[in-house]
Amino acid sequence: MKGGFSAPGDYIYFKSQVPLHKIPIGLKQWRYYDFGPKVVPPLICLPGTAGTADVYYKQVMSLSMKGYRVISVDIPRVWNHHEWIQAFEKFLDAIDVHHVHLYGTSLGGLLAQLFAQHRPRRVRSLVLSNTFLETHNFAAAMPWAPVVGWAPSFLLKRYVLSGIRDGPHEPFIADSVDFVVSQIETLSKDDLASRLTLTADAASIGPLLLSDSFVTIMDTNDYCSTPQQLKDQICERYPGARRAYLKNGGDFPFLSRPDEVNLHLQLHLRRVGVEPQPDLVRGISLEASGSGGGGSSDGDDGGSGSSGKQNKGKEDGDDAPKDDMGSSGVAPPESQPPPSPESSAPESPDSQLSDSQLLGNAKLGSTGAEYLPLQLLPAIFEEYQYLIAAYTFLHFAREFCTLYLLPFYLATLYIKLDWVSCRKFRQAV
Repeated sequence: MKGGFSAPGDYIYFKSQVPLHKIPIGLKQWRYYDFGPKVVPPLICLPGTAGTADVYYKQVMSLSMKGYRVISVDIPRVWNHHEWIQAFEKFLDAIDVHHVHLYGTSLGGLLAQLFAQHRPRRVRSLVLSNTFLETHNFAAAMPWAPVVGWAPSFLLKRYVLSGIRDGPHEPFIADSVDFVVSQIETLSKDDLASRLTLTADAASIGPLLLSDSFVTIMDTNDYCSTPQQLKDQICERYPGARRAYLKNGGDFPFLSRPDEVNLHLQLHLRRVGVEPQPDLVRGISLEASGSGGGGSSDGDDGGSGSSGKQNKGKEDGDDAPKDDMGSSGVAPPESQPPPSPESSAPESPDSQLSDSQLLGNAKLGSTGAEYLPLQLLPAIFEEYQYLIAAYTFLHFAREFCTLYLLPFYLATLYIKLDWVSCRKFRQAV
């Protein structure tokens, strides 16, 4: 999966046109992309353990060109689910967004459900892909979760990569895996430790106030790191949800099957009442597109004024208490989505497809394949258990020397210096 990877051309174009926002909110640093008309309720994309905000670049470019607002975020360093709920709510407040539609894959799907459970008035709909309801299976497969913060970075990356199937792939799936692996290399040790802690932290999704008709379940029928048993639990929990099955796509269908995923997302947003605003999309001439997108997108980020009017209705806030941690109050500048090179052509008639026509593009049913990634995790732990034990011992030894031996040494040094000073004083007398 590694070695010889070069960024796709459409991703390079995306980076040249769409600004990456970085804002501190309390003690958390948020990285996110925000593109599309600001008057449209946003679709917020939450990645899995191995993902970053960049993995949804195909959704940001495609849907924003059709008049939707898409926000793709990085999961910040939070260490339990309650902290995630508080931090995400403060992030929404900082960017002046109240009602949201959430699209979560894997761990991101669990976090989306948790937020919908504890902040029901802020979540208008859910799109869940290859995700799960509870973390018991993952916690059992990671017995070293209590010391994950002390594990070295290479071990954490090896553990995350072990959940991605490394075998013969179709080219489009192999490209998606290579891209995600390149994103994992950008994550720090603390980022990985935080996400693995969230995966193993005890949690179970309770009943949601959100109607099943506002939930779409989008799963792939080929190999996926989420066991089929856990995906079946999602379908049982939301029996009235719309099902969107993709024939294949692996763990990252948003990269390997972007056209189908974008169509299903479009259809979902239409079904839950989100009206796109294509008239507000500012186009870029073919000459500008052909020049490689060298122009800065800052010029399109003109001030849009305060959008605080959207938050005047926050008196209907949830019963659950909010954390009183301060936020930066920094709102990202207004930006309008440029077209990608592929989207300079007239809009495809696929945007007018009906529900039945869209579902015809995806194969219904399950392949019945075996999903065994969790069974491989104990073997990896056994392989590195001595390394982890040695690393933990060295950590405790360092703490012991720092907290206990160093004060004794300093006290001895003080006594010695004091005795020398007294002797010199007595000689002088």
